[in-house]
Amino acid sequence: MSKKTPGKVIVIVAPSGAGKTTIAQRLLRDYPQIKFSVSATTRPPRKGEEHGEDYYFLSDEEFDQKVANEEFLEWEHYSGNKYGTLRSEVDKLVESGYFPLLDIEVKGALNVQELYNSGAVSIFIEPPSMKELKNRLSNRGSETNETLSKRLNRAEMEMQYADHFDYIVVNDNLETAYEEVKEIIESFITD
Repeated sequence: MSKKTPGKVIVIVAPSGAGKTTIAQRLLRDYPQIKFSVSATTRPPRKGEEHGEDYYFLSDEEFDQKVANEEFLEWEHYSGNKYGTLRSEVDKLVESGYFPLLDIEVKGALNVQELYNSGAVSIFIEPPSMKELKNRLSNRGSETNETLSKRLNRAEMEMQYADHFDYIVVNDNLETAYEEVKEIIESFITD
C-alpha cells in the first residue's frame, strides 16, 4: 500500500480555545461531502464518548504497535496521552468520495501538509490575542490554574507556527471567521 494517500484533505489547526471545534462542527453540518476523520488516542473515553465515533480508544501497546507498523499519518504525545491520525481512516473517507477533515495538533498538521502538498489545505485559527484566549479558556470553567497555564504556554508555542500554514484566520468574531473559512474550503473542494 502506498504511504501517500491520494485525495484531498482539510486540516484545521488552532490553540485550545481559539474556536477550532466550533468552526469544524459547522463545516461538517454545512458540507455533507466533508467528513471528520476519527483520531486514535490512548486516553480513556469521557462520558458519552463512543469507540470509533469520537475516537478509537487504544491501549498504549496497541498504539505503539500501530506506530511501529507506520499506520499513522501523524501522531503526538500530548498531556500524558498519545493521539494520532490513522492512515486507514483517511483512506476510507477518500475512497468513499469524501474530503477528510483533520482536527490535529501543529506538528502533526505540518507532517500531513508535507505528505499531501497541494492535496491538503491547512487553516490556522488564531485567537485575536493571548488575553482573549485566556478569557475564553477561563470561561469554560473546566480549567485549573495549572491546566490553564499549560494551555496558554502551548498556545504561545503553536502560534509561532501559524505562518507555516496555507491560511491564517483570526477568530475575533465567530461569524466572520467562519465565513472566511467557508470561502477557503469552497475554493479548495471545487478546484
